[in-house]
Amino acid sequence: MALPSFDDRDGWIWFDGQFVPWRDAKLHVLTHGLHYASGVFEGERAYAGNIFKLREHTERLFESARILGFRIPYTVEEIDAACIEVMQRNGLTEGYIRPIAYRGSEMLAVAAQNTSTHVAIAAWPWPNLFGEDRMKGITLGMAPWRRPAPDTAPTASKATGLYMIGTMSKHAAEAEGFNDALMLDWKGDVAEATGANAFFVFDGEVHTPTPIGFLDGITRRTVMNLARQNQMKVVERTIAADEIGRATEVFLAGTAAEVTPVRRIAGHHYTPGQITETLVAEYSRLVRMSPEEVLRRAA
Repeated sequence: MALPSFDDRDGWIWFDGQFVPWRDAKLHVLTHGLHYASGVFEGERAYAGNIFKLREHTERLFESARILGFRIPYTVEEIDAACIEVMQRNGLTEGYIRPIAYRGSEMLAVAAQNTSTHVAIAAWPWPNLFGEDRMKGITLGMAPWRRPAPDTAPTASKATGLYMIGTMSKHAAEAEGFNDALMLDWKGDVAEATGANAFFVFDGEVHTPTPIGFLDGITRRTVMNLARQNQMKVVERTIAADEIGRATEVFLAGTAAEVTPVRRIAGHHYTPGQITETLVAEYSRLVRMSPEEVLRRAA
């Protein structure tokens, strides 16, 4: 059954240091973040009551804000604690958590030095991005838009504006019957999907594009570590677009997508195999460990 609209739900949202009823968490129409995309956010998942790699996500939120030139008026520890309390207040042990920080409405022009910074955190139940059938493999079209060069956009940040071309590319792919789109970078090499990093298996090795011009995902790094722990060779390199046809397995990795097999990219077909299945299982096992167990395993 479809969930209600995101502005019309029961529950609580942490908003500028206070918990407010879900429906009352509002901003002014002249908020700078709405007009000029001066906002950064995180996507996190909780499993069995624990938010997976919470500290890494919070630290990245602060770094993204620094890159965009504004300061979050809380400590990392305060945001961590707020994320946990949001889950508890909404009665969730499994779910998705969305912290966001953005410039306010004191100025409405390109310059925004005198705006305040607002922070909000919401959480809700959200299963895998691609649903229960994802294990049969999803399909990707080729995106009509490319990821920008790092000297043309703040590509090392998780900034709201960077997702506009992801939305446009995903809509174009869905209109053609695909689940998502594979995006190239400004050079024409493979980058990522619209909201998840991409992995390819070549000759029994796990290959993934070097994150230049797109986000080096936390789930991406986690999967790379899991592959190495399972004696798989991991190669981080530039992957040309004409190479994707010779991959034997393909999968995506991201907080919303988790680890999701791919069975088709445009006219190329793949069969999820042992490497993909192993990493799906290993990731599923890891995220349900306690934070202490996760740290011990990473040591």
